[in-house]
Amino acid sequence: MNSRTKRRLSGAELDALARRALGAGVASATELTDGFANAVWRLALDDGREVVLKLSPPPELDQLSYERNLLRMEAAAYEHALKAGVPVPSLLRAGFDDPVLGGDYLMLSVLDGVSWNAVKPDGEDTLRRELGRHLARFNAVTGEVFGYPHAGIVGATWREAFLAMVAALLGDTVRYPAPLPRPAAELMAVFEAASPVLGEVTTPRLVHFDVWAGNVFLDLSGPPRIQAIIDHERAFWGDPIAEFVTPTIFGELREDDPLLAGYREVTPLELTPSALTRLDLYRAYLYLILLIENGPRQYPEKEYARVRDGSLAALDVLLARLTRA
Repeated sequence: MNSRTKRRLSGAELDALARRALGAGVASATELTDGFANAVWRLALDDGREVVLKLSPPPELDQLSYERNLLRMEAAAYEHALKAGVPVPSLLRAGFDDPVLGGDYLMLSVLDGVSWNAVKPDGEDTLRRELGRHLARFNAVTGEVFGYPHAGIVGATWREAFLAMVAALLGDTVRYPAPLPRPAAELMAVFEAASPVLGEVTTPRLVHFDVWAGNVFLDLSGPPRIQAIIDHERAFWGDPIAEFVTPTIFGELREDDPLLAGYREVTPLELTPSALTRLDLYRAYLYLILLIENGPRQYPEKEYARVRDGSLAALDVLLARLTRA
């Protein structure tokens, strides 16, 4: 999807960046347009290699508070994921504050699989179970602080960090007004009233928080299997149950979901009433992101309308449920 955050580079600029990063020029470049935030290209280099370039938004663009230094979090997440045995592309080079571009970039290995969003393979329940196992391993990685350390939104406890994350997001509506179902102060009050359940989370764990079908690549050369999980830019340190939000977006997590069964093959997870309230908090947070991020991104109206309308409807239901809780 087109957005204002996707930075444009000329062929000469791509060539110069590739030479600085990997010591080879660009023979051809194809922009990959499936993503929503960062500009991404597939580059064929003149030494025969193929790589994926991911580039941060224009430095003059005022992004949402949590989006500061997104690619730095993604680079760290790739390294953690590899150590945890989670399939991800190889990070070939990470450049921060590039002196020519004035921004960050990642150079990644090319995947030869296909996005799960583009196909409907046989055995999707099996794939979903496999995805659950990978997410459990990803969430097993522990950190030292809760929240978004690269954006400076953190807390000594998960409750403190999560409320700071919500407050920062709602604060962004001063710069970027959004179609919220209630005034920001009322929304914040709902999160605060339901937040005591967050005290159950005592260890910061790595959460991808963007595992929808478009961010899962499949290997279909034999029996379908997951080749890699991509786009770790929205990752944070927090509650692993938040990982179930995007794989069940605009829906609910069911006990019979193969995703949950696969997760439990690696580590126990019980859907207690308080765990489900925490999950509702994280769903509400994601829907707020989807409503507010259009401010800096400026998606095409026709493509964005479904996401906006679905987020508003789902958020309204969650707010009522959280208020009752």
